Amino acid sequence: MGIILRNFEEKLTIDKILDLRRYCKSNNRKLYLANNVKLAINLNFDGVYISAFNKNLNQRKFNIRKNFLYLGSAHNLKELKIKEKQGVEVIFLSPLFKTKNYKNGMGVIKFNNLCKKSKKKIIALGGINKNNLKKIKITNAYGFSGISYFKKNF
Repeated sequence: MGIILRNFEEKLTIDKILDLRRYCKSNNRKLYLANNVKLAINLNFDGVYISAFNKNLNQRKFNIRKNFLYLGSAHNLKELKIKEKQGVEVIFLSPLFKTKNYKNGMGVIKFNNLCKKSKKKIIALGGINKNNLKKIKITNAYGFSGISYFKKNF
């Protein structure tokens, strides 16, 4: 289990970021920083998360240590191909199911078709709850993630 640090609501201080890093290290959790490769490297994070809206193709220009992981997110085939060009190793593909922000989830069939178009590890994301959790077993997903699912159940 890992945590992706991305916060659109407030600017995080270095002290808060370092507190979270200490928490993750002491609880054996991976920590990824959103959209800032250089800072993620400097703060010794486990990797970086490149958001779907980040289209910059120069993400891998820094010398990094072994085991530094590039994560990314995509919502369609075009964004999926951009993530591949960015050198992302694991891609969160969303929304699998309907969410409050996306009234139309892609569903299992479209999700599986998109998974087949990439050789990367694909993580299912979006609208995952207790009622549809079993449907993930029929996807081609490498794994799943669910912000609200984990908030409610753990």
